[in-house]
Amino acid sequence: MREGDDWTKGVSAIRYQRCACCAHVQYFRRDFCAACGSLALTDHTASGEGTVYAMSLVCRAATPETRAHVPYNIVLVDMREGFRMMAHGDQDLTIGDVVGARFTAFAGGTVPYFGKKT
Repeated sequence: MREGDDWTKGVSAIRYQRCACCAHVQYFRRDFCAACGSLALTDHTASGEGTVYAMSLVCRAATPETRAHVPYNIVLVDMREGFRMMAHGDQDLTIGDVVGARFTAFAGGTVPYFGKKT
């Protein structure tokens, strides 16, 4: 896997960056650390494990491509590595559930999808 390749580029992985200077963890790729401004960032692959922080059930399609998926659940997950991300998830999830990611087809792409960790 090349640096930066993740689910946004069709690879079944969640990638994040860690600053070598201050150890800040950031999910959105940047050329610099959002905490200290350092350029010394390293790329890592997340475990896919986390805890549900919040969720919202989407009952109205935002685009024609998402119409076939309604209703679907959007979740905010606090990842084990220290960052928070938004993704799709099972409809029976509740705040505090420990979850694991898999990847699934959605509206012509592949997205992270969280379900309860067993």
